[in-house]
Amino acid sequence: MTYRELYLQARRLLGEAGVDSPSFDAAALAEKFLGLDRPALAVRGGETPVPEAEAAFLEALAQRAERRPLQYILGEWPFLDLCLRVGEGVLAPREDTAVLVEALAKVLADTPSPRGLDLCAGSGAVGLGLCSLVPEARVACVELDPSAMGYLRENIARYPQYHASAVEANVLEPPRGFAGGLDFLAANPPYVPSPEIPALQPEVLREPRLAVDGGGDGLVFYRAIVEHWLELVRPGGMVGVETGESQGRAVAGLFQAAGLEAVRVLPDLAGLDRVVLGRLPKA
Repeated sequence: MTYRELYLQARRLLGEAGVDSPSFDAAALAEKFLGLDRPALAVRGGETPVPEAEAAFLEALAQRAERRPLQYILGEWPFLDLCLRVGEGVLAPREDTAVLVEALAKVLADTPSPRGLDLCAGSGAVGLGLCSLVPEARVACVELDPSAMGYLRENIARYPQYHASAVEANVLEPPRGFAGGLDFLAANPPYVPSPEIPALQPEVLREPRLAVDGGGDGLVFYRAIVEHWLELVRPGGMVGVETGESQGRAVAGLFQAAGLEAVRVLPDLAGLDRVVLGRLPKA
């Protein structure tokens, strides 16, 4: 088969399999396994790949048609200006999470060498993303799942120029061994209500439940952050979290009840609630 025939077959099969973006996914697989991006496909589409490349492409196509996440098949995924290793056992970075990172970077811009935590760090997208925008930031990325921790450590090692570290801890429990006086807390915690898990997309169901399930109402981790982790933040320090699209008001209420000031709910590119920011009162 020619490059063009393989791409068209992939686009058709992925569409039939119910993949949301068959053209994008087919092009991503072609670039990874055939070595051709979209412009190269247009120029060289009539050529025939070597058998090994065709076999690898068709195997990857079969996996994607079975709804294995595209990020896992590719083995890495872009986030802001980073390229993060991902695979089974860790939540794939989402574009919406950039809203949290960019908002925190903006409010921390005037803080010299800000120190803080990235709770429920997963791949390290939030912590490393913040370091990429605020290079003097010092971020301890907190994760519990051993599988996710492997990717977190690998991604931190990819960017030795940043001051990021990996720490094993359970966000649902009080912190032990953490220094206080932090300038910020950041988190993209599990927030899908448990009863809604079965209705998620097949790809999300292939991601670790530990990174998705936010308990009965989806707010378990936000309550834990407010109850256990705020004590580590200095007066005037910032707290920022990603939320589900219908949770902004509820999480903002938790922040306000805990005494945080200037609480704001920020939308994502679709105009849906995505981030809640708050500031601890100044002394």
